Amino acid sequence: MGDVEKIQKSAFYISLSKDGISTKSESNNISEIVGLLKEDALEWMDFTVDNINEDSFVIATSLKFSLQLVASVLTNRYSSYEDLDTELGLMLPVVQVDQFDVKVYPLLIFIRKNLVLTIHPKGVVRLQKIYRYADIFMKKIRPDIPWNDKLTILLTRIIDENNQKNFNGLRMIEEEGDELGKCMVKRDAPRTGIGNEIYKMKHALITYLNALWASWDVINSLRYGDAEVITDNQKLLQHIGILGDDLSRQIALSEHMSEVLASGMEVLQSIYNNQLSILNNRLSFITAWLAVLATGGLVLNTLATIFGIGKINDLVDWPLIIIILIIPTIICTYMLYFVFKKKEWLPRKIEV
Repeated sequence: MGDVEKIQKSAFYISLSKDGISTKSESNNISEIVGLLKEDALEWMDFTVDNINEDSFVIATSLKFSLQLVASVLTNRYSSYEDLDTELGLMLPVVQVDQFDVKVYPLLIFIRKNLVLTIHPKGVVRLQKIYRYADIFMKKIRPDIPWNDKLTILLTRIIDENNQKNFNGLRMIEEEGDELGKCMVKRDAPRTGIGNEIYKMKHALITYLNALWASWDVINSLRYGDAEVITDNQKLLQHIGILGDDLSRQIALSEHMSEVLASGMEVLQSIYNNQLSILNNRLSFITAWLAVLATGGLVLNTLATIFGIGKINDLVDWPLIIIILIIPTIICTYMLYFVFKKKEWLPRKIEV
């Protein structure tokens, strides 16, 4: 955690000069990084902000991006693509998964000649691997290629890193789904919250897939190189196409995983319903037999009351009274049992 905190500061800057020399700087002072803008070489600035809707306007306009571009990009919820010829604005979804709590944050990317600007809210740790190796990565970019080729190479690397981090969220959802399955098959599991947990899992998968589809929309808009700030080099455009293909495979795998988890949850739900049916069958079994026994007891109680009357008690001997009490009780109980069995009101043998 200490390394991440050391790398992840409020503002990050790296540039690649025409001579192939890279310059890297980090600071918690956003104004300091903004002041490093030179516009004569490939530059990347990354900012972590408290309020992305307000702070992105201040940062982007101070770096000479238009208000129209920023406003257009912020209009949509998950993703956005806005091309204003000399500048390009993108919004990509950043997915963070905590158990079944899937949250989607925006990653804003603004591009114009020689400059890539990324802005994201605090708590989104996403591009730290690029921060660490940024100077090495930038040196691998040939200084003699066109400026839009350089921008495309850097942009492809940023998008790829974000996509890979997003895809890790599926593994977390899968692990939580497996834990939920273990809980459902336990006899002593709390039944009241299981239905809510199943809903949370399905909602998490839907939110996650929506984010992947949003990313695919942006990449699909980029892959043909129609924007002026994006390269026309077919080889570099193929790299963007590969990102789209990878994302399509991730979507297919996520949808397959969604089907597997959903079918597994349906099986577990059937087991859960079967356990409830067994419990209900037991209660019905007990209720039916209590009705039979209660009828026998009622006959016995009635006869005992009759023979408890003084005059009848004097006329009949006690041995005869006992016989009269027992025989009708047995006969009535058996008759009620026979009626219950013929009407199939008695539950069948319980199988667990």
